[in-house]
This record gives sequence, C-alpha cells and structure tokens, in this order.
Amino acid sequence: MENWLQTENGVILIQIKAFPGSSRNEFAGIRDNRLCIRVAAAAQDNKANNSLCEFLAKALHCPKRDIVIKKGEKSRIKTISIPESYTEKLKEVIGFPRKTSPDFPV
Repeated sequence: MENWLQTENGVILIQIKAFPGSSRNEFAGIRDNRLCIRVAAAAQDNKANNSLCEFLAKALHCPKRDIVIKKGEKSRIKTISIPESYTEKLKEVIGFPRKTSPDFPV
C-alpha cells in the first residue's frame, strides 16, 4: 500500500493535502505522499472541511458520517479515516495507481 494510504484497525487512513478556495471539488493527484484534493469552499468557519467530507462521501458513495478528520482540522495537511471496506472504491475513483501530477502547483 502507498504511504498516503494506510490500514489500521479496520479503517484506512488517508494522508491528504487540501486546497481550499479552488474553482471546484476534485482529486488532483498525489504529491509528496499525500492525496491532493481541491476544495471549492473557503477555509473559514469549517466550510472547507465540511465540503471535503461531503466530496469524499459522494465520490465513495458512503455516508458522510463515515468520513472522519483525525488530524489537521485547522490545516491543509490532514489525516482522514474511512472504513476499510471503501479501499477499492477509493482506488477506483482516483484512478489508482495514479502518478504524481507534475502540472499541479503545490
């Protein structure tokens, strides 16, 4: 398994770098062992975190309550947990194995 995606006690821990204030919500590749996700909502009043969790829940077809921010609520660098049963769906929606995106600004 990749460094940005780890299994622990029945959940997967995903290392994420969020880019709030983007033009739309979308997966943006893997850079520096983190899944990059562009988030349209601004990083204020927890809007970007809520939008990130909603985006992941919709992409994975899972309840939003299954998406938990474990670390980094006030940072762009986050650790998110989701049930291990969504591992294959996550890999499918991001096009795993996905190469680093050289044109994505970090």
